[in-house]
Amino acid sequence: MSTREQMSIVIVGHVDHGKSTVVGRLFADTGSLPDGKLAAVRAECERTGKVFEYAFLLDALTDEQDQGITIDTARCFFKTQRRDYVIIDAPGHIEFLKNMISGAARAEAAVLVIDAKEGVRENSRRHGWLLGMLGVRQVVVCVNKMDLADWREDRFASIEKEYREFLAGIGAPPPVRFIPIAALHGANLATKGSEMPWYTGPTLLETLDGFTKSPAAQHRPLRLPVQAVYKFTDGGDDRRIVAGRIESGSVTVGDEVVFSPSNKRARIRSIESFNTTERTRVCAGHSTGFTLDTEIFVTRGEIMSRVDSAPQVGTRLRANLVWLGRKPMETSRDYKIKLHTAALPVRIHRLISVRDASTLDPGAGADRIGRHEVADVELETRQPVAFDLAEQDQATGRFVIVDGFDIAGGGIITATVADDQEGFRLESRLRDFRWISGGVSPSERRALFHHAPALVLFTGKHGVGKHRYARALEQALFRARIATYLLDGANLLLGVGNDLAAESARHELVRRFGEIAHLLTDAGLVVVSTSNAIGLSDHASVRTLLGDRPLLTIDIDPAGTATSDCDLRLRGDESELTVVTRITGLLRDRGVIGLNDTTHTDL
Repeated sequence: MSTREQMSIVIVGHVDHGKSTVVGRLFADTGSLPDGKLAAVRAECERTGKVFEYAFLLDALTDEQDQGITIDTARCFFKTQRRDYVIIDAPGHIEFLKNMISGAARAEAAVLVIDAKEGVRENSRRHGWLLGMLGVRQVVVCVNKMDLADWREDRFASIEKEYREFLAGIGAPPPVRFIPIAALHGANLATKGSEMPWYTGPTLLETLDGFTKSPAAQHRPLRLPVQAVYKFTDGGDDRRIVAGRIESGSVTVGDEVVFSPSNKRARIRSIESFNTTERTRVCAGHSTGFTLDTEIFVTRGEIMSRVDSAPQVGTRLRANLVWLGRKPMETSRDYKIKLHTAALPVRIHRLISVRDASTLDPGAGADRIGRHEVADVELETRQPVAFDLAEQDQATGRFVIVDGFDIAGGGIITATVADDQEGFRLESRLRDFRWISGGVSPSERRALFHHAPALVLFTGKHGVGKHRYARALEQALFRARIATYLLDGANLLLGVGNDLAAESARHELVRRFGEIAHLLTDAGLVVVSTSNAIGLSDHASVRTLLGDRPLLTIDIDPAGTATSDCDLRLRGDESELTVVTRITGLLRDRGVIGLNDTTHTDL
């Protein structure tokens, strides 16, 4: 097994500026081609009457050779004395921008090629912006085809000056170096070109070898986005296996881990894999499964990590985003964000800036992002999601945006943005991380009660019937042998909130309410609550403190004018039986009751 260092490099630039020729020449000059490959390509060119080009060494697809453009991202390898390179030749044509982004997303460094005769073009600028946006910090700019510019130093200097000023204008990191090259002649690629004695800097290969390798994935904090959870029941097998790919870090049997955003903790009981020897440790790059010492319920899209290095959690993300959809991305519409294994609704919370990446002109408008435009934007997800900043972990810090069934955009997370629940979320996370569990597990409570915990929260103005419906629901649940409790807001004010004035300390009242609901649901109860102090505007805060336990919001609005989200909206003139029937139906749909068909037959 090779122990040589490996680095991924992406090659970008405007169409016909010579990217594939640069790559082909690097393969030839470093002796990285298979035996006879160069001669075979030369012979094929003679047979077909084509002028030999080094680009033919890379362009393997027939369509590419016929059209003379690169239409996919090709992964090839070459070697220097220092390391092995995985070189990604990305498309230069504007119509293949998606492929360029997918290539750059895997790269640790980049080579951007500019034609010395044509100069800085549209995609030269656009690719420079995208590299900065995608977090690629090690970039070398090769000014190619210097032979067509008569090897002139002033031509090279003018292109360098123009491009540096462009990058500075968009706030992109400056390139590590500009190098004048002639890929067809091999000048300044692997060896110095005698045609340009005025250039005294390193060659392209020397520059690449000077780039810093990213830390090995296994030495970074543990990140395993959950892909699936499998439950086995055949033959007495009762394993619940959490499966996914370890993007970074490593994990050993016995390690304590936490899942975000649910904050659930457990220890690794075993490492599971199909048709392999038993393992006690697994590292980054492996797809595997785990069983845990505690039966916790986690879902696809959560991230497994260590407690002391957990990812960030929030509903608002600041991001650099490029839009490729044919329809503009609009602030008034919902989309889907795919971030590691999570997929959830998202919309634009705030557009900070939008520009055309090639011209620096302002974008399509104040409320939309047009095709091929890039934006500094705040996105808001419908529920909390776990993530990292892209500069810390690319696998959990890069995302795509789906419009309908098409991938229409993508970008990187640059910062987390505090939302209205940030304080409550921090409190609940610290609480859950330090929570001391009792001797009875949640699954044992479910088995005894035949139902899961939940909170049913009635909201609405004074006198609309909240208390009447809440009492009827509690009585019906109790008669059906469901462990339930009515948490009345008035009792909250008389007890743990007697030192508070509801109007002057609403935030603290909501916090105390949420923590009491958390305690009661931790005991396995279905909590029914009504309060004039806790309304629809507070239900997101209560949900944050409650964690992943189901919360049903029942809003009573006789006027029929309310528009806020809720699970069920009533007029207040419905019969108690009708309301109880509709709410218990929702509880069944959420998997709270009906865990055993022989129980709760009264509902």
